[in-house]
Amino acid sequence: MRGGGILNYKQKAAILLISLGPEVAAGVYKHLREDEIEQLTLEIATVNRVTTQDRTGILQEFHELAIAEEYIAQGGMEYARDVLQKALGTERAVSIIERLTASLQVRPFEFARKASPGQILSFIQNEHPQTIALVLSYLDAPQSAAVLSELPTALRADVARRIAVMDVTTPEVVNSVERILENKLSSSSSVDAMSVGGLDAIVAIINGVDRATERSILESLELSDPDLAEEIKKRMFVFEDIVLLDNRAIQRVIRDIDQADLMLALRTASDDVQAAVYRNMSKRMVETFQQDMEFAGPVRLRDVEEAQQRIVAQIRQLEEIGEIVIARGGGDDILV
Repeated sequence: MRGGGILNYKQKAAILLISLGPEVAAGVYKHLREDEIEQLTLEIATVNRVTTQDRTGILQEFHELAIAEEYIAQGGMEYARDVLQKALGTERAVSIIERLTASLQVRPFEFARKASPGQILSFIQNEHPQTIALVLSYLDAPQSAAVLSELPTALRADVARRIAVMDVTTPEVVNSVERILENKLSSSSSVDAMSVGGLDAIVAIINGVDRATERSILESLELSDPDLAEEIKKRMFVFEDIVLLDNRAIQRVIRDIDQADLMLALRTASDDVQAAVYRNMSKRMVETFQQDMEFAGPVRLRDVEEAQQRIVAQIRQLEEIGEIVIARGGGDDILV
């Protein structure tokens, strides 16, 4: 290795990928950011020689860290530390945990990610709205969405607002809340001030709730903080926003979605939405839709809203894979 001496993490990562071979390295590259790929490629390109000792030591270190991370995923930091101490002794266990927390940031509230939304709700619903907002900001969006949906209406909007305006939370505050909510989880000295919450966080959460909850949150925010509500809506896509899509995008959506869902969804749609959909269907298809809707019996509003939500999910998925573009904020980039 160039220059000898103690290897840094980038050098170790480069040697690890060299040791694992090009096929495995290529698979790893698929999961890295562009800047990470550039840095690793530079390190690999400048490796002159890898000794057997370096290779063996790095593979062992990688194996130990992978095992420790798996233990953390299973039962948290304390569980991982206990298992490693019993298997390898205190000194070795502490060394592994320290290396892991130095190279990987263990996210706060890890214990909550392994709990069901009902369990999370049971231990945070009586907490201060700011505490609830903090916890939900750290959880995955689908999990937070499920919890947010079950909160009382007024509390739900308050928590959504607090998540949206949250900026930086200090390690002291995070650790304090962790200790209150889960005594088993130890404080992590490696956690720096982290940006949590914000508009992107609340939009991701609201996008995962049911339509009734979504509407309730936005209506409440429109009364309490109309500017914030407008900013959130600019970043979201709801069923009524189909009118923002160009004809090609609407045709693609009609082609991909379940036609039974579309028929249900149009029952409560505005005239503008219906017109946008119908102008992208054949005349015969429009006639069939209108006849079927006219002669069909009554359906539950909940079924209509669930159908709309499935269509919105499909539209968002098409946007994520680059098949369509959703114009947000009323700019000139309306369509693709």
